[in-house]
Amino acid sequence: MTKTMSDEKLEKLRLKREKELAYWQKQKARPKGNFYFWYLVLIIALIYAVDEIASQIGALMQTEIANDFFVSDSAVTLLNLLQVIAIPFQIVGIFYRPLADRFGRKTFLLINTFGMSVAMLTIFLSQNVFMYFFGACLIMFFIPHDMHVVYIMESSPAKSRAITYSVIKFFANMSVLLVPLLRSWLMETASQWRKVYLIPAIVGIVVSLIALICARETDTFIDTRIRYLSMTDEEREAERQKKSAQDSQGGVIDALKFGFKHKQLRWIYICFALAGVGVIGSLNYQAILTHGYAMSIHGSNVKEFLDIVSVNEVNKAIALYPIGMAISQVIMGFISDKKGRKAAAITVAANCVVSFVIFAVGSRYNLLTPAIVGFFCGAFVGSYYSTNDVLIMMASESAPTNLRSSTAAAQTVVGFAGYAVAFILNMILALIFGDGIIGTVALCLLVPSFAVTLVALIKKTHDTKGIDLDTVTGLEWD
Repeated sequence: MTKTMSDEKLEKLRLKREKELAYWQKQKARPKGNFYFWYLVLIIALIYAVDEIASQIGALMQTEIANDFFVSDSAVTLLNLLQVIAIPFQIVGIFYRPLADRFGRKTFLLINTFGMSVAMLTIFLSQNVFMYFFGACLIMFFIPHDMHVVYIMESSPAKSRAITYSVIKFFANMSVLLVPLLRSWLMETASQWRKVYLIPAIVGIVVSLIALICARETDTFIDTRIRYLSMTDEEREAERQKKSAQDSQGGVIDALKFGFKHKQLRWIYICFALAGVGVIGSLNYQAILTHGYAMSIHGSNVKEFLDIVSVNEVNKAIALYPIGMAISQVIMGFISDKKGRKAAAITVAANCVVSFVIFAVGSRYNLLTPAIVGFFCGAFVGSYYSTNDVLIMMASESAPTNLRSSTAAAQTVVGFAGYAVAFILNMILALIFGDGIIGTVALCLLVPSFAVTLVALIKKTHDTKGIDLDTVTGLEWD
């Protein structure tokens, strides 16, 4: 008797699942070797370094890029406005990341690394603002996914997960030293900023090829996928009815519904949005440095002195920027594993505010040497990102495996609420008063938003140290 169309579809689906199950079982059976974990750490560290450089390189040359493309007292703000137009690329990326919950971490680790490297190469070759904009859009698409972080989370022993993460993060942050070094070596004038992009782009392409050959899929993903594919249709239906949204093999909507339904993730999401209000300082720190020194040293006619400041005081300041950033972030990991994730989040959020005030006021009134100002600038940015990283880690450790990557994507959606408030206020004021106002706006946004974040962290969230990622359900804190 001829099968109906629905029977044929079911048979094809069954065969497809069996084929995929056999593939993952074969991958699970492959021997790792005694030193696999250590060379995996090396690979992830190199990928993280490429990610950090791609994340920071534009910000570390923000004023030079802006003034090359725009003749305006609000050049930095116009560049930011152009990048805001690229937000749709990030939105598309939000729905791209959860695919790693279905198809595996390694594929997207490779795609992201290669993609951001090609994006930097595109910017190096750019001859106009439109080509630069295309490269910047590619970077904005690939950077937020942080698949290397998922690798660390799922490949490290639970007792040393945060320390492993922080050590790798420290190495990645120190690699950003390459940018000020390249500035000093290659930039005789501010207009030569494109040269700085070439070497990081080449390194990223090489690293992605190394990862293709040497990195394996994470055991956590393989085990979860094997379990899912081994179920009968009846078992999957029973599981779906029992766990509702938890049964989904990934998806932003499911992660949002699940997160806001349960206390722990709900407050982590809220803290993430509040921290997002302080984003202006973390994005415009180079403009704050440049305009601060230009105003404090040269006073009037600031625009005329921006290029002079950028190859003198700013170059001196950002030389210690990566060190301040790396130290502030490695501390987070040790506090996290010794005292807990919550203690780490509170510590780095407080340090973020203190460091920002020191670097912003120090540059604006020329109270400290550029090296010290640059160190605290790095400490501020590092602490800002560490706050986000701890919140991401807490969310990941508060979510079930099959929604873990999707939860991070959902967190980004929630973060857009804070980003929107910050961008709109900064854009309006900077277009009216010029880029010199950015430091004041950042101060007025960051200090109160982080104060509320600290209160919420202390009173509403719970520690996730030692959580078993294979068994966590997200319901433990309700």
